Amino acid sequence: MTREPLLSIEGISKSYPGVKANDDVSFKIGVGEVHALLGENGAGKSTLVKMIYGLVKPDGGRMTFRRENYAPSEPREARSLGVAMVFQHFSLFDALNVAENVALGMDNPPPMRELAGRIREVSESYGLPLDPSRLVGDLSAGERQRVEIVRCLLQDPKLLIMDEPTSVLTPQEVNILFETLRKLAAEGTSILYISHKLEEIKALCDEATILRRGKVVGTCTPRDVSAREMAEMMVGATLNAPERAAAEPGPVALKVTDLSVASPSAFGTSLKDVGFEVRQGEVLGIGGVAGNGQDELLLALSGELRTASDTVQIHGRGIGHLGPNERRRDGVCAAPEERLGHAAAPDMSLMENALLSAAVRKHLTTRGFIDWAGTRSYAEDVVKTFDVRTPGIGTAARALSGGNLQKFVLGREIMQEPEVIVVNQPTWGVDAAAAAFIRQALLNRAGAGAAVVVISQDIDEIMEIADRFAALNEGRLSEPVSTQGLTIDQIGLMLGGAHGMHEAEVLHHAHP
Repeated sequence: MTREPLLSIEGISKSYPGVKANDDVSFKIGVGEVHALLGENGAGKSTLVKMIYGLVKPDGGRMTFRRENYAPSEPREARSLGVAMVFQHFSLFDALNVAENVALGMDNPPPMRELAGRIREVSESYGLPLDPSRLVGDLSAGERQRVEIVRCLLQDPKLLIMDEPTSVLTPQEVNILFETLRKLAAEGTSILYISHKLEEIKALCDEATILRRGKVVGTCTPRDVSAREMAEMMVGATLNAPERAAAEPGPVALKVTDLSVASPSAFGTSLKDVGFEVRQGEVLGIGGVAGNGQDELLLALSGELRTASDTVQIHGRGIGHLGPNERRRDGVCAAPEERLGHAAAPDMSLMENALLSAAVRKHLTTRGFIDWAGTRSYAEDVVKTFDVRTPGIGTAARALSGGNLQKFVLGREIMQEPEVIVVNQPTWGVDAAAAAFIRQALLNRAGAGAAVVVISQDIDEIMEIADRFAALNEGRLSEPVSTQGLTIDQIGLMLGGAHGMHEAEVLHHAHP
């Protein structure tokens, strides 16, 4: 089916010091087309959409939009011409309500009462119902994304750019979002869709453009090729599924008992009587919709939130009262979901960030003096082993793409050879090759005898690497069950809050 072009990109290029982010990129998006933009982290996707949205000025090439020359100098100009964007990271204020947040994102918002009515009308007509008076801090991650999308829809866009829109959604919410996008496309709105979830690309997108190292390396019709074929086009190599050595788990390494702790955030979720065990060589996957206590659980296990000593034990020793550095000394390492600001200090170099976390286990300080040679060597090992794309270890953390920073953060923890490692959203926003590498690294750590806890909203990820699965819902943890033979229906039941159910009950309720 040939569509009339809405946006044409011809020979667009953009360079930064030491890197050519986009190199002679050309492709077209038709009216009413859902077009995927695929590529590894650092392939140039973000730079390209920033140029389309007016955040970055191209060095060369040209764009046409609705048959007119198109070179927006700022996002406001792009929006006025009919281009809207939903970013991967939400730009919302928790203390304001939905209508107030929507108004802040509009160039000329109408009176608040009129705006509230339009929010109700538009959100319900597209199957994304919102209450304009609700505080954003009280909304789930899926509802927050609705706010961002409805804010765009109120501008009546001709082109909607979506960056990793399903990374925080449940399977049910993904289905609702796809119905909305299909309705928009049927009405003539074009959608430029960026995602690393290739099965979603197959289900939703009409065409795909693949970038590798700043260049267009191919195009395809997603429904006509496999997810593996698309992934291999992205990386230019054959991909292998993660493998693990078949071995019986050893003794219990991590034991959590009656863990109840208040969230440090006013909009967080407190943990309520959480308990589980993880054996040496075992991977426990913990799933749940965003905002159900995942951050709090990682804080309690890493030592950033302290509890009674025996609520958290490693090899039978109570460590609940210890802080992060003492727990690292005892063999517990952790990698939080928030990369910039929590896992890494944005303005510090990769070498300095390596020191912050690894000083204890890698013995990088002596009597208060930093071993800079050892720190440099360790940071270089992490960058090399985990294929972190960076000009060097002196580069600030904030200068890395999200996926490359994630590889650095995970590598920094895994290469400390912890006895227990806890990670939250280990592959969020990273490409297929990097995700496979990170999952294999976690499996390798388990194979070396570590107890591994993977907190993830990606159910496919959990099913691929975990031995047992438990679900977090409103701060409570379901009883862990074996992933062997576990179905999506059973997982959905657990995610919905089937607390206290034994494995046999979960199986019975899924298949009565």
